[in-house]
Amino acid sequence: MSHHREPTVVGVANFNAAEDAATLRAAMKGFGTDEQTIIDILCSRSNAQRQAIAQAFTHEYGRDIIEDLKSELGGHFEDVIVALMRPPAEYLCKELHNCMEGMGTDENTLVEILCTRTKKEIAEIVDAYERLYNRPLAEHMCSETSGDFRRLLTLIVTGARDEEAGVDLARAQASAQELFDAGEAKWGTDEEIFNKILAHESFAQLRAIFEAYKDIAGRTIEQAIKAEIGGELKDALSAIVECTQSAAAWFATRLRAAMQGLGTDDRTLVRIIVSRSEIDLATIAREYERLYDKTLESEIRGETSGDYKRALVALISPA
Repeated sequence: MSHHREPTVVGVANFNAAEDAATLRAAMKGFGTDEQTIIDILCSRSNAQRQAIAQAFTHEYGRDIIEDLKSELGGHFEDVIVALMRPPAEYLCKELHNCMEGMGTDENTLVEILCTRTKKEIAEIVDAYERLYNRPLAEHMCSETSGDFRRLLTLIVTGARDEEAGVDLARAQASAQELFDAGEAKWGTDEEIFNKILAHESFAQLRAIFEAYKDIAGRTIEQAIKAEIGGELKDALSAIVECTQSAAAWFATRLRAAMQGLGTDDRTLVRIIVSRSEIDLATIAREYERLYDKTLESEIRGETSGDYKRALVALISPA
């Protein structure tokens, strides 16, 4: 299984922030908005380039480009474009905040954002969260979740995971035995051991642990987790396991779920496509086709419409 991550959006070579800002300003002035120009520019620039455009826009016109875009656009199209304009960690913080505010917490979104990211990505999110909301992410999360699920997420958010360094096979063997002893080898599962190992070890080390586990247990760690652990903790641990093997395949299944069932879960669709576009969206799209025999692009064309669809498609398969 390849762990190579290929983005779809890499930015443009001959980039001129002031020029883009002027083109965008023209696209939003006068009669009617020129949505296609907004898509052509913002869906092909990297996030760093978009931040430069936002600065140039304020510098030239004394205006906030996000506010202007919000007043000109609407619906899910607006959601995509505004998401693209925020720095990546800030955008994910807004999504985390949204999934914890109000009635009930959306655990799926917590899992999707927190269980699939590297130590470095988590650190950026944690810093941005406190800056944006004046409260630590860990503290907000602790007030919205409970039990073993809360303990796992707290470990992740407090930066418990090791950096991606070399793999220690002897230690992997010992951890695998520890997981086996905490699960199938005893009455009742010791979730704490699962939490400790799956939140602390690097993704590369976890791959080695899960290989060793299969030899010891005669079944995969996924099978063990599904059989022995319930509720949202099961989903969180499964997400970590699947991301060690292929984060792209895991995100592909999330995209599929967002488009199946009653009505499209647009928030998840937008979040995954925007937040993975500069990381591994090309890999995700390939996995999607491998798993479902349909291209991600054709699925989106079937599920959504108008400028919203055109923006998503532009992010998935840049011209």
